[in-house]
Amino acid sequence: MSSPPVNVSTLREMKNSDQPIVCITAYDASFAQLVDMCGVDLVLVGDSVGMVVQGYDTTVPVTVDDICYHTKLVSRGLSRSYLVSDLPFMSYSSADQALENSVRLMQEGGAMMVKLEGGSGQYGIVEHLSNHDIPVCAHIGLKPQSVHKIGGFKVQGRDQSQANRMIDDAKALESAGADIILLECIPSELGKVITESVSVPVIGIGAGPHVDGQILVIYDLLGITQGPTPRFVKDYMAEKETHNIIEALALYVEEVRSGKYPAKEHCFS
Repeated sequence: MSSPPVNVSTLREMKNSDQPIVCITAYDASFAQLVDMCGVDLVLVGDSVGMVVQGYDTTVPVTVDDICYHTKLVSRGLSRSYLVSDLPFMSYSSADQALENSVRLMQEGGAMMVKLEGGSGQYGIVEHLSNHDIPVCAHIGLKPQSVHKIGGFKVQGRDQSQANRMIDDAKALESAGADIILLECIPSELGKVITESVSVPVIGIGAGPHVDGQILVIYDLLGITQGPTPRFVKDYMAEKETHNIIEALALYVEEVRSGKYPAKEHCFS
């Protein structure tokens, strides 16, 4: 790549200059190489691998070994994009466990940042990781690892008290040391408020057009995922008559940069 590798400072500069951050969730070296080539800024190795690759109904069965393995694969395909890896279900139930597993993902897998789900219950974990120089992405809104607790994959934050709690959580997570906030499946207006309430980059998936960046699972945006897909998904292969993967990825990058994606039909109110 002609441009230098993306780092945390790059992402902060992009937020401050209102330059949309383009993100994709991927799981192997081949797709990683393609998204890197197309100019994607951040690649997430998500525990969504459990649902789109391993065939589970939820992300709960995914292990640290799984994420470490797929992070190794993705890291081999990247030269510019910033690499983030999920801490899977129950892999950060204590500060020491979170640190041990984060070190594994970074040393063995090649991750540059770890992502964990949770609000008020994770402040101490985020602070502990930050104090050990582990970059952290904090994930709030719909938390797939909590699907059995919340009763399914539902939009979060429509209730005002819940929305206020998310705003407070985002501020507190930033204070604890989170470098990025990821918002999933929340009303667009709440996404806007949270983005304006923190100084760190805010990445959205089903969080509206007013966040600092967008992320989609590569299997979804290339139309590989079968059956019903979430409202926020756009099939970019369907947009290209040639059905060329690189052209579809380039179109996604272009639409995030220009603000064309997400459109109204991809957002929640």
